Amino acid sequence: MSSEWVGGRREWDRREFLLWSAKTGALLAGASAIELMASACSKRIAVPDGKWNIVFILADDMGWNQVGYHGVTSFYETPNIDRIAREGMYFTNAYAAAPVCSPTRASIMTGKYPARLHITDYIPGNSYPYARLRTPEWTKALPLEEMTLAEMLKRAGYATGHFGKWHLNYDYNYRPGRPGDPDTQGFDVVLTNVKPEPDADPERDAHHVVEITEHTLDFIENNKDRPFFAYVAHHVVHRPLLESKDWVQRYQTKTRLDNPVHNPVMGAMIERMDWGIGKILRRLEELGLAERTLVVFMSDNGNVKALEDQYPFRGGKAMLYEGGIRVPLAIRWPGVVKPGSVCSTPVISNDFFPTFAEIAGMSHLARDVDGVSLVPLLRGGKRLDRDALYWHYPHYHRQGFKPCGAIRAGQYKLIEWYEPTLLGEEHQIDLYNLEEDPGETRNLAEEMPEKAKELREKLHAWRRSVGAQEMTVNPDYDPEKADWPEADTPPPKPAVWSNEIAAFLGAD
Repeated sequence: MSSEWVGGRREWDRREFLLWSAKTGALLAGASAIELMASACSKRIAVPDGKWNIVFILADDMGWNQVGYHGVTSFYETPNIDRIAREGMYFTNAYAAAPVCSPTRASIMTGKYPARLHITDYIPGNSYPYARLRTPEWTKALPLEEMTLAEMLKRAGYATGHFGKWHLNYDYNYRPGRPGDPDTQGFDVVLTNVKPEPDADPERDAHHVVEITEHTLDFIENNKDRPFFAYVAHHVVHRPLLESKDWVQRYQTKTRLDNPVHNPVMGAMIERMDWGIGKILRRLEELGLAERTLVVFMSDNGNVKALEDQYPFRGGKAMLYEGGIRVPLAIRWPGVVKPGSVCSTPVISNDFFPTFAEIAGMSHLARDVDGVSLVPLLRGGKRLDRDALYWHYPHYHRQGFKPCGAIRAGQYKLIEWYEPTLLGEEHQIDLYNLEEDPGETRNLAEEMPEKAKELREKLHAWRRSVGAQEMTVNPDYDPEKADWPEADTPPPKPAVWSNEIAAFLGAD
């Protein structure tokens, strides 16, 4: 594990200034600085005597069904997350831009689809050199030339802080000033840490919840007199499953331990994170900042199906079924969002960049941002000017899941499986009506061939439009080694998963 702190704001050095100038020049699309400022003033959303603060809280691998406000579970306890939803708006059709973490985080930082960025798998991923299809070349760090959310808000006068998981550079060896780490991507104050090792002491803040929370509180306190953006990126509930015995024991007594939707260790981990969120909400109140601070809670993808059933959805992390990409999202925006409101319009993690740009009074900035501002929905509207959402996952995953792409347009969702498509085999697509069948149990592709054809063509056109990297047939395919993640690395034994399940069930 590594943990590094870069304190305080500092003057930009020459390298940062030149990099910022290059980014701004590429993104302004010909607008002068004066035109930008004029546009910003016209779009700013009123807040008494200043700009809105923004606190963005991102969970790791937390499933849609693991928050209380959806009404699916009474097992997991999330009173502070539920408070954000109760005092603001929650979204029933919110999506991560990918079924794994790094691409979703890149989409949040840039407003762009992972396929456009070519950041399409968790970093560093695996190559699967003997699989049926060849994984295309992809980008394993967020390029410095990309305008990040932090850089955009910094230009609008915000103090910017990153606390927790980054996972957008080549490795986890984070250090101040290293290109690609948070302080070179627009963050003034930085705490970086990584998930614990499996043998870490669960009694000693294994997932850094306390550490992340305390640094966030200090940042808010130190910047209470200016607008700030706090990016609170938790490691909960990513494996390994570790939490204090006392917290876990309470969940072990709550229900039958063999219920696939009830994981006692995850319950304890989630409650610990929720406790930290409660401290942040209380600090905002104590400092008189709650009424001028927008608070967002979201997860980066669904949970691991082997450790937590995603009911009512199918699949889980690393899959483009709903269980892998539909995630909890709640936004509290005092005086703008009607408390207790619910939005069913499909939204995606790309949308935060343009949303925060509008809230901060900045013009759209980038020419190729794929997200759209959620401000119309947050103000009570019912629609966005967008007809579809898209996904592209040209990778094999070590949990055994296959490469695919997907489109959601209205109530329909189509999944295209890349192996049968490129190899000319049967069962190339699935088509589901998510309003009638949210669990994706009935494939309508044969019943509705015209709809399937329409959505498949739209999906292909989108991939071309964003320059998505495509898979190809692998000439080195070896059926005996197809599931090897690397050339000299046999796949992990299934016991890796069963042992964790046994651990939280209390088995030997």
